[in-house]
Amino acid sequence: MRRLFPRPADTVGVREAYAVDRPLPADRPWVALCMVSSLDGSTVVDQRSSALSSPADTEVLLTLRQLADLLIVGAGTVRVERYGPPRKAGQRVGVVSRSGKVDEASALFTSGAGFLIVPEHAPATTIETIRAGVDDVDLPAALTQIRERFGTAFVQAEGGARLNAALAEADVLDELNLTFSPQLAGGDGPRLLRGASSISRRMDLAHVLEDDGFLFTRYVRRRDGDPA
Repeated sequence: MRRLFPRPADTVGVREAYAVDRPLPADRPWVALCMVSSLDGSTVVDQRSSALSSPADTEVLLTLRQLADLLIVGAGTVRVERYGPPRKAGQRVGVVSRSGKVDEASALFTSGAGFLIVPEHAPATTIETIRAGVDDVDLPAALTQIRERFGTAFVQAEGGARLNAALAEADVLDELNLTFSPQLAGGDGPRLLRGASSISRRMDLAHVLEDDGFLFTRYVRRRDGDPA
């Protein structure tokens, strides 16, 4: 993998590129989103993101998972991508759901790694649960609870597109690690943020890497007081 920006280099290690300082927000963990997109903006082919991926993209995803303290992912993505227990020992996976309807017998939950993030009035369940919000999940409040309960400093979000949109709308998305796959996908697959209202969230480019035509970008949210 080569680095195009900043400081061009013919060879750079994935961990070297992504193991960077991430400042801790005042009352919640740092939240980074990791996604892959086709050139025409789709995040899936035949409902799966894996068709857009590559070995280098998989290495980026797995490296970020190793760096993260905890993962959050939408319930639909857990079903479609068949999430199981994470490879990193002791790592937890928060599954975001409005209804709380998940497969309690799946390995993700029977292993004890998975927990639910649901609104206050979601049905009772035997799965460990964080409740925040009334009709929908209050993501800032849920993230505050995650930090308090688990001591989490770095959360990696992995979609789907509706969870991405909710994170962006709530302005709790601090980092975007977006791979551009050199493919045209067509179809009506979701964009990165599906169902989001019109928002303006300025991101600053931190790096661009390249491998086999894939571009690996890292953006960091610009906050008030950050240099332009």
